[in-house]
Parts: sequence; C-alpha cells; structure tokens
Amino acid sequence: MILTLLAQMRFFAVVFLLVLTRSSTIKARKCPKECSCDDSKLTVVCAGKNLTEIPLGVDEITVKLDLKNNNFQMLPRGSFLHTPYLTHLSLQRCSISKVKEGAFRGLGRVVSLNLAYNKIDILYQESFDGLSSLKELHLDHNHIEEIQPGAFMQLGLLNVLALTHNRLVYIPNMAFQGLQNMKWLRLSYNSLNNLAPEAFAGLFALSRLSLDHNELQFFPTQTMTRLPEVKRLELSYNRMTYLGEGSVSMRKLTHLHLDHMSLQDLSDQAFSQARLLSHVDLGHNQLRYLEPLTGPTKLAILNLTGNPIYCDCHMRPLKRWATVGGAKLLGACAGPAHLSDEPLRTVTSSHLRCRSGADALKDEEEEEGEEQESDGDITATATPKQTVKCPLSCECDTEAHHATCESRGFNKVPQGFPTRTQLLDLRGNHFHFIPTSSFPGTGRVVSLHLELCKIHEIEGGAFQGMRNLLYLYLSDNDLTSLEPEAFAGVPKLTYLHLEGNRLTQVPGAALSLLPNLFVLHLERNAISKLEPAGLPSSAAPTLMDLYLSNNAISGIAKGALSFAPIGTLHLDSNNLTEVPADALADAPRLEELNLSGNSVRWIGPRAFRHASQSLRRLYMDRMGIEKMSKEALLGLGPGLTVLTVRGNQLRELPDLSALTGLETIDLRDNPLLCDCALLPLRRWIDNAKLEVAATCGHPLELRGQQVADTNIFATCPENATISTEMGAVGSRPVKIKSARVKARPGKPKLDKVSRTQHRRKAAKQKAKNKKMNEAKMGN
Repeated sequence: MILTLLAQMRFFAVVFLLVLTRSSTIKARKCPKECSCDDSKLTVVCAGKNLTEIPLGVDEITVKLDLKNNNFQMLPRGSFLHTPYLTHLSLQRCSISKVKEGAFRGLGRVVSLNLAYNKIDILYQESFDGLSSLKELHLDHNHIEEIQPGAFMQLGLLNVLALTHNRLVYIPNMAFQGLQNMKWLRLSYNSLNNLAPEAFAGLFALSRLSLDHNELQFFPTQTMTRLPEVKRLELSYNRMTYLGEGSVSMRKLTHLHLDHMSLQDLSDQAFSQARLLSHVDLGHNQLRYLEPLTGPTKLAILNLTGNPIYCDCHMRPLKRWATVGGAKLLGACAGPAHLSDEPLRTVTSSHLRCRSGADALKDEEEEEGEEQESDGDITATATPKQTVKCPLSCECDTEAHHATCESRGFNKVPQGFPTRTQLLDLRGNHFHFIPTSSFPGTGRVVSLHLELCKIHEIEGGAFQGMRNLLYLYLSDNDLTSLEPEAFAGVPKLTYLHLEGNRLTQVPGAALSLLPNLFVLHLERNAISKLEPAGLPSSAAPTLMDLYLSNNAISGIAKGALSFAPIGTLHLDSNNLTEVPADALADAPRLEELNLSGNSVRWIGPRAFRHASQSLRRLYMDRMGIEKMSKEALLGLGPGLTVLTVRGNQLRELPDLSALTGLETIDLRDNPLLCDCALLPLRRWIDNAKLEVAATCGHPLELRGQQVADTNIFATCPENATISTEMGAVGSRPVKIKSARVKARPGKPKLDKVSRTQHRRKAAKQKAKNKKMNEAKMGN
C-alpha cells in the first residue's frame, strides 16, 4: 500500500513538473506588448498601433509579421535582422518615405512583401538587398517617381511586381534588370509618357504587362520587341491616336487591350508581327472603319464596342474577313440611321451598302453645317461625323484634342488643324526650313513635336501665336544656330528639347524671349565652350535644369552660368580636364552635378566649395581620376545625399566623415590600395548606415575583396601615424591609439617576427608618403 502511494506521488510530481516546464516555456516565448502573437501559426500582428520603430521583441521564429497602419516613416539598415525566418511581411500604410540600403538584409526566406500605400518616391540601387526568395512585391499607391538601375538586382525569383498608382513618367533603360523570373509587371495608373528602348530588357519570362491608365501617345514598338514571352498586354486608357504598320511586333502575344483610348485609325498591317493574337479589344475608341487585319491567324474576338462604326460598303471586307476566319465581331453600328444599334455580328454584307455620290455629298454638307464652334462648344450631331477639319494625310481627334502627321513626307508645315488641338505631332517629316507664322490657328496647342524633321533654320516668329505652348521638341534636327527671334510668341514655353542638333553654343539670345523656361535639353550637340557673352543675364531667368551631356565642352568661363538659377547641371561625356570650380560660383542653387565621362585625372582641394551649401547629388563616374586631394570634398557636409566615383583609378580616398547625410555612395571599380593608410575608410564603412561597395585593387593577393571584409587592417601597428598627403583618407594625420584590431575567432595571433615585418612595411610607407609630400611642396 505504501509502495503504491509512493508510486502515485512520484507520478503526480513528474506530471506537475512537465506542466510547469511547459507553462514556463510558453511564457518565455517573446511577444511585444503592443502586438498579438499566435504561437501555433508563428504569426505576430502589430497593426494600427502608431509605432514609430520596428518592435524589437518579436520572436525570431516568427514567419508572418503584420505591421500595417503604423508610422515608421523610414526603414533603417538591418531593420529585420532579429526575425530571419519571416516569409510574409506587411508594411502597408506606414508613412514610409525612405527605405535605406540593407533595410531587408537577413530576410532570405521572405516570399511576400507589401509596401503599398506609403510615401516612397525613389527606388534606390540595392533597396531590396537580402530578399533573395521574394516572389511578390507590392509597391502600389506610393509616390515613386524614379527607379534607379539596379534597384531590383537582388530579386531573381520575383514573379509579381506591383507599381500601380505611382508617379512614374519615364522608365529608363535596364530599370528592371535582374528580374529574370518576373511573370507579371503592373505599371497601371502612372503618368508614363515615354519608355526607353531597353526599359524592359532582361524580363525574359514576363508573360503579362499592365500599362493601362498612363499617358502614352504612341505604341512603344521598339521597347516591346524586347519582351519575347509576353502573352497579355494591357494598354487601355492611354492617349494613342494611331497604330502604324508593324506597331505590334510581339510574336507570342495573344491578348491585347487597346480600349478607351483615342484611336481614330490603325493600319491593316498594325498586327502583322503578332500572328498569335486571339483577343483584341479596341472598344470605346473613335474608329469609324476598319480594314481586315493582316497577320493574326487565330483571332477569336475583335471588340469594337463603343466605336462610331459606320456600317456601309466600306465595312464589307472586314465583315467577310471575320466570317471566313471565324472571328467574332463585338459592337454595334452607329450609322446610317436604318442600321443604328444593329449588332455587327448580325449585319450581313447585303446591308452594308453605300449611297449614291450625290446623297453622300448632301449628308457631308449637312454635317459640316451642324459642326459649329462657339468659343469651344461643338454642337453634337444625330449621326457620326463623316469629315473632320484636318489637313490631308493627317489624323485629327477632336475629342482627345490630338493631331498627328507623323512621317507623312511633308516638306512644308501643314495647316488647317482643329482649333482645339492641344497636341500636334509633326515628327519625321522633311521641313528643312520653318518660316514666320508657320502655325496659324494653333493657339491652344500645348505640346508640339518636330523631331527628326531635318530642320536647319527657324525664322524669327515661326511659332508666333502659340501662346499656350509648354513643350517644344526640336530634337535630332540639323540646327547650327537659332535667330534671336526664333521663339517669339511662345511666352509660356517651359520645356525645350534641342538635343541631337549641331549647335556650337547655347542660344542665349533666343532664350531671352522665354521668361518661363524651366528645362533645357542640349545634349548631343557641338558646343565646345560656355562663355558669358553668349548668355545674356536676361536669358531664361527661371531655368532650373540644364542638360549638356555629350557635347565637346572643354571649359566653362566664370560667369557663364550666372544667367539662371540652375539647380541641375549635366556635363557628363564632355572634354573637361578639371572641375569647373570657379564657374560653379555662379550657380549657388546647384543641387545636382554630373561630371561623369570627362577626363579629369586630379580633383584639387575644395573643388566644390562654391556649391557646398546647395549640392545634393554629385556624379563623377568613369573619369579616369587617379588622385583626389585630401580636401577635395571639403565643405560638403550632411546635405550631400548621393556620391558616385565608380570606375576610376583611385588608390586612396579623401575624408568622408563629414558626409553624414549620404543615402547612396558608389566606390566600385577603383583599384584601392588596402593597407594601413586606408584604415580610416574601413572604420567609416563599419560605422556607415548604408551599404558601401568598395573593393581592393592592391596588393595583388587582396584584389577583388571587399574593403569591409579584408583582415589586412588587423595588422596595422600601434601608434602609427597614417599619412593623408596626396589623397590619403582623412583630413589630417590620424593617430591610432589601438590600431591592432582584435583577431577574429579562429585566426592565429601574429608572432614576433611577423609583427617586426609589418612595422618595417609601415615605416617604408611612411617614408614614401613623406617623400611624396616634400616633392609636392617643392612644386
């Protein structure tokens, strides 16, 4: 009996201990007080708690973390290092405006990241570094205006990228490089009006592309040919008015959405290079007729709903083609009256008849009499219009206010456009000469395209009367100069494109008639020098952005930039041999300076002193820079956010410690000498709050290693003075109180002989630096 009681007592004691152990284990599981945690699902929810920092008490085994509806504003580097097992992360509606490089480092298991409904404006290089398993990325409903090349390089497994409802206007070349497994790219609801030819290069697996609800005026044929696997393309709600021959050259495309645009006509050869098309949606455009479509052999549905289709004899070929090919025509007739609202699929060829010439002429005269313009009001007609006021061979859309005569072989500017026209496209013609008053009746035109027109002379007053013109494109012509009165009569002009001409100087006299000019493009001209004489003080008093890339500029005289409050200055790919330091004194508001691609071997002391208070972004890539003075960046401080010196010949760098506001720095492809003279840079990298890419070029055994990873600095001797002359890092000699960094675990300590050898090496380097300094002082 006693033995039985003892056994029972032991049993209950064991059970009690197990329960106690289990209870203590559960209590030990981490869960921030602001959050709710589900241990069985390994889920943590901290939504709507007005948190300003990522909570630190989240258990490291958490796989799903919900942080939506908080107020983080910025995601710093290493924000999630304490939760390495996350697979799903929600950060929508958190007022995030910046994502620092390395913010997601350590999240190699995350497959879904939601950053929607935030305030992110720029996607920086390596913003998503560490997300190597990511499959879905939601960036919709942000303020994104720019995608920097390399932003997605780490996301090789990404399948879906949502960038809808942002502020993108332009997609540059290689913007999505690295996304080789992307299946669906969503760019709807932006303001895209231009796509670079290589914008989608590298998207080898992309099968669906959404570009609806943007501002595209032309089908981006050249860009789309880089998408060999796309099957579904959505371009609805853009501003296209015409599709020319071979516009759609996509060999695997099956579904094409071109509805709710301004299409007034399209070539029967528009889809000739898209033979697999099965569904084409052309609904709610301005199409009155359509020729049989050459190319698609498997077309099942052609949607023409909402178009003013006029069902007469001109529609017979399309109807016959659809019947033979088995394509279903969706939509209804808008006229003539006896066929109004009759479904296209039920109309027979016998119904599609043309009236006699006299009757047709009578109808046209009646409709012209009904089209009255009284300061902008157009009286609606009971039947679709058969004629529109428009020059011969051109297309005019009175509803979208667009007119185009692109590449029609004109040698004189056509006239007679609808008075409400706002966008006038004349590119690709052969005008050669634009005489005075060439654009009568175009007082409402906002954007005028004259690219690739072989123009070599513009007479004074050529644009007279275009009082609402904001955008003028004169790119890729043969202009060598501009008359002083060339831009008379366009006082509102804001954006002027003159790139790709043969101008030898900035046309300052002509610019003096443009009091509202904001952006001036002069890339790819023959300008060799900037002189104050050619730029009167009255020239473009509001100019902020001046682009002079790819000219032959070898010098900028002092006072040459004093004519405008320039904020952005691009001088890349010119013939400069030194930083135009004195000229920058005339640009006190300069925020962005691009000097890349010039041949500048040496950056002297305080080279950017005159712009030090305003400069935010400085680009000096591929310039062949061999040395920078230790004071080269002196004066630049927390205001500088971008610094790039990639692809130069630098062995050492100046002091970077004052640049505490940097968000992007690129030191790659420089043959840095990794010895004790570079120790201050190594320490700066260790303390920096952003990712710094810098590799060793010397000595040979360290070539290719990251400066941040090499152990060479652990051997720097105690109390060594690191000379900074001739470009060494640091603005003054650095006394290292304890330069011998503790050896990492597993690394053997140096013996006495090795320490002696390193001291001798340091002494030789010191003597060498001293000799170089004396030589410099002697010069």
